[in-house]
Amino acid sequence: MKPVGTSPRIAVDAMGGDEGLAVMLAGVARARHQYEGMRFLLVGDEAQIKAGLEKHPNLSAASEIVHAPETVAGTEKPSQAIRRAKVTSMGLAIHAVKVGDAGAAVSSGNTGALMAMAKVALRTMPGIDRPALAALLPSLGENDFVMLDLGANTECDTQNLIQFAVMGAAYARTALELNRPRVALLNIGTEDLKGTDEIRDAATMLREATYLPMDFRGFIEGDRLSRGEVDVIVCDGFSGNIALKTAEGTARFVGDLLKRAFTSSLRSKIGFLISRPATELLKHHLDPNNHNGAVFLGLNGLVVKSHGSANEIGVANAIGVAAKMVRDDLTRRITDDLANFKAHVAPEALKA
Repeated sequence: MKPVGTSPRIAVDAMGGDEGLAVMLAGVARARHQYEGMRFLLVGDEAQIKAGLEKHPNLSAASEIVHAPETVAGTEKPSQAIRRAKVTSMGLAIHAVKVGDAGAAVSSGNTGALMAMAKVALRTMPGIDRPALAALLPSLGENDFVMLDLGANTECDTQNLIQFAVMGAAYARTALELNRPRVALLNIGTEDLKGTDEIRDAATMLREATYLPMDFRGFIEGDRLSRGEVDVIVCDGFSGNIALKTAEGTARFVGDLLKRAFTSSLRSKIGFLISRPATELLKHHLDPNNHNGAVFLGLNGLVVKSHGSANEIGVANAIGVAAKMVRDDLTRRITDDLANFKAHVAPEALKA
């Protein structure tokens, strides 16, 4: 088992997600087995959770149930979800983080509702104008890479992008265990004159911030995202969400093409049997469950979004992401890095 530090307690929205309570509890049980010292607040319908725990008797000793009479629907508007935060499993899981009953919250539910409720309940950290959604994505390098923002903010100014870079680098130091992660801004070209004023100005300030624990590499184009050349890629939420969905669609497209090719003839089927170890490795690398757990960075508390369709492996990985952030005190790292940045930058530059 992997140790996760001083027994972090994670609040789990047991009722959220497309796959239901059974998969959520199976994922929690898997996480307890994988990560030593884990404890949980299981938030949802108490009767259903107790019945579900009968299949996971070893989980009961490490868990406490918080009853929530209602759930947030996948189609529910964020404004509606906020009004019901005190009675829903998602809202009460976030509340547990706010009052200190849990170090982080994990939910597979409605992304917009989770973001809205987390922002209202936890508020943004001092020095952060907007929170950002960050996730680990696969690459050809030795490690995954962090990308943010993935949809929380459709428009961003220079200061937003700089704050995202600081938060993303802090997260990479925790999630990827890197001392000086390589950071780049997503742009339409690598030349200094390319891109919007906001992107170019952010690049200028980040190049001068050599005192920060990051290695700023300038701009990166969309076709280089997964090459392993950088560890953190920063962009506005509009561009980031399109890039993410395009990458996911391309992965499914390649998978479907391979399936079609390998079943097109007897010779292809024989070729599939010969190449099966390689195709299984490709399938594992592209499986979103193996990279599950997007993080809302910039809040006064830790909240992790699991894929709505995640299986028990994906849920366990999302819980592992949350536990690691608690252990490494990610919010403190971000606060320290922002303070360091502001101490070196003229006040008028921060208002640009």
